Amino acid sequence: MAACLQLNAKSYRAFLSTTSAPKHSAKPARMRCSAASPSKRYSITLLPGDGIGPEVISVAKNVLNLAASFEGIEFKFQEMPMGGAALDLTGVPLPEETLSVAKQSDAVLLGAIGGYKWDNNEKHLKPETGLLKLREGLKVFANLRPATVLPQLVDSSTLKKEVAEGVDLLVVRELTGGIYFGKPRGFGTNEDGAEIGFNTEVYASYEIDRIARVAFETARKRRGKLCSVDKANVLEASMFWRKRVIQIASEYPDVELSHMYVDNAAMQLIRNPKQFDTIVTNNIFGDILSDEASMITGSIGMLPSASLGESGPGLFEPIHGSAPDIAGQDKANPLATILSAAMLLKYGLGEENAAKRIEAAVLDTLNRDFRTGDIYSPGTKLVGCKEIGEEVLKSVDAQVPASV
Repeated sequence: MAACLQLNAKSYRAFLSTTSAPKHSAKPARMRCSAASPSKRYSITLLPGDGIGPEVISVAKNVLNLAASFEGIEFKFQEMPMGGAALDLTGVPLPEETLSVAKQSDAVLLGAIGGYKWDNNEKHLKPETGLLKLREGLKVFANLRPATVLPQLVDSSTLKKEVAEGVDLLVVRELTGGIYFGKPRGFGTNEDGAEIGFNTEVYASYEIDRIARVAFETARKRRGKLCSVDKANVLEASMFWRKRVIQIASEYPDVELSHMYVDNAAMQLIRNPKQFDTIVTNNIFGDILSDEASMITGSIGMLPSASLGESGPGLFEPIHGSAPDIAGQDKANPLATILSAAMLLKYGLGEENAAKRIEAAVLDTLNRDFRTGDIYSPGTKLVGCKEIGEEVLKSVDAQVPASV
């Protein structure tokens, strides 16, 4: 079996069998019983980061702890600085100790990084540079970003109900190559003496092959359709991308492969998002398209993500930013981070039962009409970050069967 299919050996098989978002509702509330005695222990690195990061991580940690406790799981959490917080504390966006601790853990849960305070820093002193170095250091090349329109939130979508209803797609984004990492890059002057800035979009065959295999395997476990997004009518790197994806497709005759230029893909995501099942694309296109897809679901505050490598811990994070304009005001939506914690359990640790508890609890909380500001609609209950977290905890509790 190809190396790329050994992503996080503990969990990748579990990922392949559970790529679709949960479609069931939470169980009816029951009386709480005692949690199981710990029989499994894992080390989790928490990277709260900046802005709303600490708020959503605090809520997700509590939910993660409770859901896991009912399955006999115990966590050892270690909180480490990263991003702007690390810059203020240590002078660098990703301290060596933070990366070392992350590498030695079983999984990493990240909040958000960045903010206006550090926007004018030199590139090597920007919080975002720390995030790129973290992904590179953990060697997490496969970024999985689901975008599912939940029935409870279909009216929160900016699209017409008939367009948004039933959308369930997954973006498989290559995460450690392409223009974000390519060399040469930098600043200089051209032959006319004009100042220039330049970056390089470059992919090696092995980088494309491994992400393509992840995407084909994923599509095989979903609805059997894979759309590869590129810009092969203009960019040589995309021409090469398409060539390699077509070659890998011969290994997966049961998966229907199509190709789409990125500009058309951006349009089709708004025009007819239900045509997509699994999308595979490069680093920069995946970054943009998955953010676009998030708005179909109603809010970027609802979308989790998992980043996996061939070995070592996975990185789990909401795809939203640090939202410094609402930081510290108890307005953040922690559900994407809570669902990222569920992905951590399912795809990072192979603990699917605990993950299902969290997924069902989120659905139950939405069924009970609790909403943060970004997903609020008339007739629902507007609450803050902490309160919706407490409601999710109640739902986790309510799912536990009564003691015999």
